[in-house]
Amino acid sequence: MAQEFRDFEDFWPFYVREHSDPTNRKLHFVGTTAAMGLLAAGVLTRKTWLLLAAPVVGYGFAWVGHFGFQKNKPATFQHPIWSFRADLRMWSMIAAGTMDAEVERFLREDEVVARAEEAARAGTADPVVN
Repeated sequence: MAQEFRDFEDFWPFYVREHSDPTNRKLHFVGTTAAMGLLAAGVLTRKTWLLLAAPVVGYGFAWVGHFGFQKNKPATFQHPIWSFRADLRMWSMIAAGTMDAEVERFLREDEVVARAEEAARAGTADPVVN
């Protein structure tokens, strides 16, 4: 069953966690860049086959990243619009050099939550959070 999200900003942390593997992110970047190039070339040359090739190439790289490296299903299957928007955000953050920090931020949050849950199960009142 698909996870439910209120809005895109609620979806973004899920998307980032689903792209925590660096090779997966690199493959997404290559695929998205290639797809944008094919779209531009298709428009400029009026060659329909380039336009049709764009999603095949873009998603092809992304799916290799998910199935081969991340070992999960692409978010596109359940949330296609938000996933596309998140792909573009991730692409721009990779280009700007800020995506790795974004991934680390959410992974650190997950660790804090896991430690707090463990402390609650153990009966520790105030877990140490670094």
